Amino acid sequence: MEVVIAPAEELARLAAGAVEGLLRAKPDAVLGLATGSSPLAVYDELARRHKEGLSFARARAFMLDEYVGLPADHPERYRNVIEKEIASRVDFPPDAVQGPDGLAADLPAACAAYEEAIAGAGGVDLQILGIGTDGHIAFNEPGSSLASRTRIKTLTRQTREDNARFFGGSVEDVPRHCLTQGLATIMEARHLVLLATGRAKAEAVHQLVEGPVSAMWPATIMQLHPHATVLVDDAAASRLQLADYYRQTYADKPEWQGL
Repeated sequence: MEVVIAPAEELARLAAGAVEGLLRAKPDAVLGLATGSSPLAVYDELARRHKEGLSFARARAFMLDEYVGLPADHPERYRNVIEKEIASRVDFPPDAVQGPDGLAADLPAACAAYEEAIAGAGGVDLQILGIGTDGHIAFNEPGSSLASRTRIKTLTRQTREDNARFFGGSVEDVPRHCLTQGLATIMEARHLVLLATGRAKAEAVHQLVEGPVSAMWPATIMQLHPHATVLVDDAAASRLQLADYYRQTYADKPEWQGL
């Protein structure tokens, strides 16, 4: 696992640079897209680079998760959020971005179909991730099986409170259930790029990077991934015991190596 500590704007440029490098080497790459506040600056940077010539015309993308039961036109439905924040701002082909169907009549079948769709696309080449204050990635809440696949999950009160800001501050308006890629599904992506900023994420980042692998902090499974990148600002890195070492390692990194 590589840990990079830098200002938030630099983190966004690094993540976008990893996506650009992948698309230029493999134009038909499969991207994994996350929602929440963490990747927004990355999407802004990718949209800017698209205006300068970066193409998504042969790429495909899969979303991490979706709320269950939100109407198709609800602004916080994750498919609509992704359309607004990135898909409509670049040249993805029609239907190139897929997400789990939170309105399906048969949710378990929809989850199985989503797993099949990811596998049929050849798997995800680069997955963008955020992390919750309780250590969840996607909507894999504490206690999630480390072997989990795409499934329905009940959201914790903490997650719903954290997401209430997107629903006018009302936690009761935040759905109680979601469909989410499982931890094992996420781990099959060939490169994981996680972003975290702010002191509220400091304990989760500490557990992610330096804690034991545990279902109580689901993101810690990333320690077992062969190509995981963690991009954090100073505030999110404030609990890291080896922060100085991570800074030194990145400063001394060979330029050719990339993320």
